[in-house]
Amino acid sequence: MENVGYIRLGCFVGIFVIMALWEVLAPKRKLTTSKSMRWFSNLSITILNTVLLRWIFPVLAIGMAYVAEEKGLGVLNRIEIPEIMSVLIAVLVLDFIIYGQHYAFHVLYHPWKLHMMHHTDMDLDVTSGARFHPIEILLSMCIKVSVVMIIGAPPLAVLTFEVLLNATAMFNHSNVNIPAAVDRILRLFVVTPDMHRVHHSVIINETNSNFGFNFPWWDRIFGTYHEQPVKGHFDMKIGLANFRNPEELGFLRLLAIPFQGRER
Repeated sequence: MENVGYIRLGCFVGIFVIMALWEVLAPKRKLTTSKSMRWFSNLSITILNTVLLRWIFPVLAIGMAYVAEEKGLGVLNRIEIPEIMSVLIAVLVLDFIIYGQHYAFHVLYHPWKLHMMHHTDMDLDVTSGARFHPIEILLSMCIKVSVVMIIGAPPLAVLTFEVLLNATAMFNHSNVNIPAAVDRILRLFVVTPDMHRVHHSVIINETNSNFGFNFPWWDRIFGTYHEQPVKGHFDMKIGLANFRNPEELGFLRLLAIPFQGRER
């Protein structure tokens, strides 16, 4: 458990550098706002969220997994199945819960007010995957810890899931160009940047689609899959219609968004 933080940090830095370089070498879209301003805001939010989680949750999801394993808590700790099956089942369940949580944060009023901050980004790149309001991050961790305890997720499954979630969030928010033929194959197994970009459209029925983070299957199963943006990837607008002034999207103003009257 002592090495978990180093593993997660190493994976984060590695994927971040790869995606940031890919965006420079093969960008999908031209940026419409200041990259330095957005990176400062998005990375400041990332640091704030990390500090808050460590302070408020001394036992994070993987810590709960160790506790559940030691005390025999949860479904998977009470049945006899191979460890690899427990890991696979737990990863799939956790991914489904994140899909369901994401859907709920779009359709429920107060959760949406929190989640709006993520959607106000007027460009997408590798930093957008960590642009979540601190209150949403804390609520998400409460849900994750509860699910880990209920299902008895093995520590390896939780570590695998969190590394995957972190990596795919950076990947599918990245501004990288992937050939359409490759994208069609990739999105059978993982949420691709072109698939997730649709979710960040200003058009409401596109915003309310493609909720998956890791795996694309839940959207297809539950009818929330939207293949392409109606205006195409180069002409679509990203963000929310009522938040189009970059000067109003600095770090401190982003934190205040859930408490304003404006929506979408």
